Amino acid sequence: MRRAEKEKEEEGSEMISDREGGKEILLQGNEAIARGALEAGVAFCAGYPGNPSSEIIENLAKASQRLPIYVEWSVNEKVALEAATAASFAGCRAMACMKQNGVNVTSDFLTNLSLSGTKGGLVLVSCDDPGGISSTNEEDARWFARLACIPLLEPATPREALEMTRWAFVLSEAIENIVLLRSVSRLSHTRSNVLIRGLPEFDVKARFDPDIPFHTFPVVDKDRARHEKLNRAAHDFETSVFNSYDGPENPELLIISSGCAWSYARESVEILRLEERVGLLKMGTTWPLPQELLKRHLRQCDQILFVEEIDAFLEDNVKAFCADAGEETGTKVFMGRSSGHIPLCGELSPSILLQVLGEHFDQAWEQDRFQAHVNSLMPEDLPPRAFGFCPGCPHRGSYYAIKTALAWDNRDGFVSGDIGCYSLGLFPTGFNQVKSVHAMGSGLGLASGYGKLDLFGFDQPVITVCGDSTFFHAGLPGLINAKFNRADILLLILDNSATAMTGFQPHPGIDTTAMGQPTDPVDLESLCRSLGMPVEVADPYDINESARTIYGLLKQEGPRVLVMRRKCALVQGREGGFPYRMRVDPDACAGEECGCNRYCTRIFRCPGLIWNTLSKKAEIDSVICVGCGICADICPQGAIERTVVEEE
Repeated sequence: MRRAEKEKEEEGSEMISDREGGKEILLQGNEAIARGALEAGVAFCAGYPGNPSSEIIENLAKASQRLPIYVEWSVNEKVALEAATAASFAGCRAMACMKQNGVNVTSDFLTNLSLSGTKGGLVLVSCDDPGGISSTNEEDARWFARLACIPLLEPATPREALEMTRWAFVLSEAIENIVLLRSVSRLSHTRSNVLIRGLPEFDVKARFDPDIPFHTFPVVDKDRARHEKLNRAAHDFETSVFNSYDGPENPELLIISSGCAWSYARESVEILRLEERVGLLKMGTTWPLPQELLKRHLRQCDQILFVEEIDAFLEDNVKAFCADAGEETGTKVFMGRSSGHIPLCGELSPSILLQVLGEHFDQAWEQDRFQAHVNSLMPEDLPPRAFGFCPGCPHRGSYYAIKTALAWDNRDGFVSGDIGCYSLGLFPTGFNQVKSVHAMGSGLGLASGYGKLDLFGFDQPVITVCGDSTFFHAGLPGLINAKFNRADILLLILDNSATAMTGFQPHPGIDTTAMGQPTDPVDLESLCRSLGMPVEVADPYDINESARTIYGLLKQEGPRVLVMRRKCALVQGREGGFPYRMRVDPDACAGEECGCNRYCTRIFRCPGLIWNTLSKKAEIDSVICVGCGICADICPQGAIERTVVEEE
């Protein structure tokens, strides 16, 4: 990032906690959500890190250094929402933030919470990830609003993200229930100028009133009350400034859209010069539907195109509404994801909508003209970039040791994986060792199942890998299950001392909280030993010794744990760097005559190792290499040398 851009970003981050208003500043979507919460007087903020949501809590944690608010990274998303709810019950405004996968984790509590209701304004922020850019799925969390009978808000721009977040707390207190605010990757990580207001005094005093309990009994009465609250929200939605229409009075096509998809639709209409033919209804309040608003605009046009991320949420709900309101709205032709006019899966983009609208209005030539213009501005074909671990990543050493140990064992063993940087073990950078990746903690749960299949003739050794943050989040129940049921599993906790994949946020194994306060970390070895199972520790940089340790543990039975401990290379680089300077001895490197078939660059694949096409020998890229020294152990000729760096 250029220095000017970096300075502007840091300035925006500091301005998030600025008490003065009336200024226009450049904010990322997630920063705007954080600022909106502060302008609403939020007191308690909790979350679990997960892209694309992580920056919300990170920025609020920075703000806590200047403002009297509390911010935490919780052990998982369910606990985050529960902790924030406690603040709400005590009269404080509170917020819980997570990605779409995390809303699944909250669902049990969420569907109960919406029955009991809330006191202080309570907002749940879900940042969804269309296309699975940094996720194992592209789940649409909006369905939880309908499932839990709570209001759903969808901002389209950073400015609207700020304003909508601020209003979400007001709405929550008006209906005495939680409100779901939904962002997506492109909104969370885009930047634009945003006008900020001044901050309140944050003078709330927390107190739980014992005379007003929060519970779900009797369930039927609570459910009825929940629907009444939702109806009050629907009434407010009818006149909400977050819903708007732009276009002719009687368009040939009505586009109903929400969130970032509205921006794509607007841009596509402008590029194809369809402003006089297409109406664009922007929905910011998407559940419950503002029915009178919809009726007015549905009467305008008989052809409706739904543009939304990710599922056909608006599309299905509006079509169901039209089934009841058909006499007033008339017969319609509906187009969207369900009809196949919009691709069923994957992230939307202006180019997709240009094609859809170009075909609909028989203006494919306009779309082709614009695409040709865009292509003319692009450089020649960019080289492909493969998934890979960072230089010095300890996971590369862990998977190399696993690969070696399983080869020695020779019983067709395999790895049950999990979510994190180490999910790349699916690919060549991790030597294709991981054979399954699902939800957080599922690697351990699956291994617990494999470990009880001996009754059916299963005799393959199973290694399950789990990161340190993931272990605290969702791995521990699987390990307890394996212990209780005596499942034959070997758990490798890949402890790199950070929630590395999402930005190095602290977790219970770290000695500092989100607010920078010192704390007593949870000791992984002691925790596992307290369950009565053997625990060993290895260094993934020592791949030969680690492989021998794993091989020995494969010969044992029952649940056992190996902690592979080495800091994330990016963390280590910030804290003082690595001990070695690496080089390849050109005289020792036999090149293509070695017989290893370029093992160091073709198989080991550290980015710091490169193949010189002129000399036909391996070299060290001194710009990329961090000096971890691990590659010195993999060259059959011993040509890779490490020299201890002298301290200055």
